Amino acid sequence: MSFVDTHCHFDFPPFSGHESDSLQQAAAAGVEKIIVPAVAASRFQQVLALAESHSPLYAALGLHPMAVAEHNDAAVALLEQYLKRRPEKLVAIGEIGLDLYMANPLFEKQQALLDAQLKLARDYDLPVILHSRRTHDKLAMQLRRIELPRRGVVHGFAGSLQQAEAFIKAGYAIGVGGTITYPRASKTRETIARLPLDSLLLETDAPDMPLCGFQGQPNRPERVVNVWQTLCELRSEAPELIRDTLRENTRRLFCI
Repeated sequence: MSFVDTHCHFDFPPFSGHESDSLQQAAAAGVEKIIVPAVAASRFQQVLALAESHSPLYAALGLHPMAVAEHNDAAVALLEQYLKRRPEKLVAIGEIGLDLYMANPLFEKQQALLDAQLKLARDYDLPVILHSRRTHDKLAMQLRRIELPRRGVVHGFAGSLQQAEAFIKAGYAIGVGGTITYPRASKTRETIARLPLDSLLLETDAPDMPLCGFQGQPNRPERVVNVWQTLCELRSEAPELIRDTLRENTRRLFCI
């Protein structure tokens, strides 16, 4: 078996300083590749250096909406400088998006930053890794305004079937993570069970979003296998078909 964790913050503890051990642990579980999204300009070099130093790792560079207060025009300009270099291990722009869960979301600034990064994705022909909390409809509207040749993925999706279908109709994939391992997440589980298999990707969001049974522990990339196992329980297709289709979806979107 081989899997790809399409969303793991490997530049954060408990992985930082223990990269080789963590990658060995992931490989032993069958996780052969991991995409590491940056969250701020201050982490661009670190994320890219990790990807360049470890063959299983790939980088995405972007400005996360939850750190909106620290982002500025210089950060966007720095992102474009990296894109102009087009490093071999850079496979996406992310993590970017919208978030209305925060106490002071500075939402107009979030929207402007997202627009700027979507335009960079369009100009440099890269897919995007999208964050969305309480903003699915607003995000879908913003994506319709800026047409991206490579589209991207709405990661950690926990919205309605109709919202997922709207993203898929626009050409975007849906990231399936640990939320589906919780029996109480009935809406998300039912939605993921009904979506087209060729629109889904596996992810952990490690060290965040712990799976059911691992609450209180840092999430880890090897637990993407647990997400796959739960997905197999929710869907009617054969496990091998689910595994192979998800890997092909990942290859098609990120070219890895």
